[in-house]
Formats: sequence, C-alpha cells, structure tokens
Amino acid sequence: MKTSFKLFCLVTALLAVTSAVKGQTLTALVNFSGGNGANPQATLVVAGNTLYGTTYAGGVSNAGTVFAYNLSNGAFSNVYTFTGTSDGRGPQSSLVAAGNILYGTAESGALGFGTVFAVNTNGSGFTNVYSFRGGADGSDPAAGLLLISNVLYGTTFLGGEAGEGAIFAVNTNGNGFSNLYSFTGGNDGANPEAPLIVSGNTLYGTASAGGSHSSGAVFRINVNGGSFSNIYSFTGGSDGANPEAGLVLAGTTLYGTANGGGDFEGFGDYGTVFSVNTNGGGFSSYLFNYTVGANPQAGLILLGGTLYGTAAGGGGPGYGTVFQINTNGSGFTNVYSFTDDGDGATPEAGLLFFGNTLYGTTQAANNYGYSGTVFALTSPSLTIPLNISLNGSQVTLSWSSSIFSLQSAPAVTGVYSNVPGATSPYTTAASGKVKFFRLRQN
Repeated sequence: MKTSFKLFCLVTALLAVTSAVKGQTLTALVNFSGGNGANPQATLVVAGNTLYGTTYAGGVSNAGTVFAYNLSNGAFSNVYTFTGTSDGRGPQSSLVAAGNILYGTAESGALGFGTVFAVNTNGSGFTNVYSFRGGADGSDPAAGLLLISNVLYGTTFLGGEAGEGAIFAVNTNGNGFSNLYSFTGGNDGANPEAPLIVSGNTLYGTASAGGSHSSGAVFRINVNGGSFSNIYSFTGGSDGANPEAGLVLAGTTLYGTANGGGDFEGFGDYGTVFSVNTNGGGFSSYLFNYTVGANPQAGLILLGGTLYGTAAGGGGPGYGTVFQINTNGSGFTNVYSFTDDGDGATPEAGLLFFGNTLYGTTQAANNYGYSGTVFALTSPSLTIPLNISLNGSQVTLSWSSSIFSLQSAPAVTGVYSNVPGATSPYTTAASGKVKFFRLRQN
C-alpha cells in the first residue's frame, strides 16, 4: 500500500505541476518611459521571486539601468542607474545572479571600451570589476557573462589582437584577467556578441561574422583557452547567416538562431533556427517565414522537446513574435504576435521560463510613447517536462531540459528543496515516507 500511495502522490503532484495553462495571455508588467530605463535588450534572470534585467538607455544620465521586478507584489525598482563615466554605459546583456550579487557588462563607458561590473541586488556595492582598454583585452562587450566558480567568462564584439573580438576570463574580484582567444576574422569567425555556455571543460559560442563564408560561425574552446575550433561556418543561404545569439545544449546537440539568411521561398532572409552536433556533424536548419517571425536576435530555451524563442520582427503586424519549434523540426509556429498596442514591440531578448510563465522584454513600444516593456506570457503549450515511471520497487523521474533542477518536499504545499546530485533520469525507491516532486528552473 505504501508503494501504491507514494506513486499516487507523485502522479498527483506531477499533474498539478504540468497542467497546461488555460488560454493565452500576454501582460505588460513594466512600461519603460526613460526615467525608469529605456530599451531593454537583455534576457531576464530570476533570483528568489524577483526578476532582474538591464536597460540599454534611460535613467538619470540616459546611460542605462539595472532593474528589479518583484513577482510577489508587482513592485518595480531601479537597482542601479549608470552615469556613463567610470561605471560604464549601455548595458545590453543579461545578468548573472550569484547569491545577492549581480554581474554584467556595459558596452561602453569607463575608458571608452566597456566594463564588467558587479552590484548587489539591493543596489549597494557597485563595483567596476574590469575596464576594457580596447587592445588585446577586447572592446565593446555586448554579451552576458558565464560564471564558473569565481571566474567570469565572456566575449567582446571588437578588440583582441586582430580587432575582430575576443574571448576573455576574469576573476569576480577583478584579478587574473586573461584573453583566452582573439578572433582573426577568418575561418575562426569575428564579432561575437552572444554569451558562452559550458559543458565539462568546453565553452561553446557563436561569432556573428567571419567564418569560411563570412556569415558567422559556431565555435568551441577549452576553458583554459586551448583547442579552439570552428564547429560550423554559415554560408548565408538556407542554413542562415550572422548568428547573434547564444546556444542551448541538449545531450550532444547545440540549438541556436541565425539573424539572417534562410531566404524563405525567395521572399526574404528572415533567419533560421538551427541545430548542430558538438562535433560539427548533423547540421539542420528551419527557415522563418515572417508569419512565424523574422530576424531573431536572441537565443532559445528548451522545455521538454520544444524550443521557445523570440523574433525581433515579423508576425501579423510585423512587430515581432514569440515562437516555438520542436527539436525534430516539427511544429514551427507563432505563439504570440506583438501588436505595439500596449504589449510592446521588437523583442530582442530571449525568454525566461519561471512558474509556468514565459517572461521577456521588448525594446520598443512606440504607440504608447514607452521605451520598451517587461512582459509575461502564458500559453496552453507551456508545460514542465517531468515524466514518471514505476519499475518494480523503483520510481524513475526524467526530464529533458538541463535548465531545471529536481526538488522534493514532504507535502504538496512544500517546503521544496533541491534533491542533491539529481540528474535525469533520477531513480528512487517507491517506499517509505510520501514525497512530492517538482522541477524548478535554475
């Protein structure tokens, strides 16, 4: 009876978590008007129950802001307002949250070539971690950071030894800066403007230009800067061109978007969604057709077997879309078309999935005189991909997206905590005390 009861409880919890959201609703949570920030271009991050992000412009000095939005009470606050001087100007990348510290990059300011910065979530303790000098160290960091232990990894759009961009690493205390790689503009690529991802000791990323056909590339490099290799060079044809966004890794397959190329039935280069194996084989691409969206500038998130993303243009009114596509290439559809009628326009940032809701930003909202929005989107297609199976006296839980951690609790109402060391598939005994399980995005 204990085994049956426990399985029943697991299934009950699973159904409670994975039930599709009824109806499709987009809500503008924040309208930027300049004083509180303007033109957000970065993917949001969540810490606790608060969303954090950056705006490229706005604030007192029109140099950009770091902002917070509390999902519990709807309170908006400016965490930090840039002055455009020694602290930097124009943050256009996503933040990294580590405890109560946020790390990010500003494209310019300081010495004129951009910065890496840190600020506490309460707005105190702002620190210029590193100021780029525009030489071999790099210039114009347009991408977000990757934090591994106490080391921040990132890319610069320009600079480096050849002036075509660089991959760098710097300790969170500002020490130990190193140029891991300088792009040449040749087969290796040029002008990276996307964050890196890591698997084991390997970093993966995209270069928006260069490569064998001067249309961008996917690359990999060891975290110590060794063994750089070009995984794939875009041709500018049906495979796409100029990837501006980061990658998502599932197993040995990388998924991403290309801003141009594609040429859907001769009507235009609206960009592509692509996949490629980490060894460079198995490349596939799927063309945007304007109705689904056009010219994506942001990366994807993987929920189960479905990828979700934003396109800066296209859709019915032409103001951009949220789209989805299955990893096998089927189901490439428009989830939502922005209308610039209170919902915003031109989403250039990626999506954050939290609590059965997609959160994102638009960098414009001209019809209402605003300078961008933070939005929340619920859709019938959104589910949390937790699967369960009973094998004798063992229960196996599995999920297909590494952005989730498995949590358990003694009651369906909580308190939930991470299951130590749990990776998919996770097997546990179907006996003993009742447990409830859920997934939470990292």
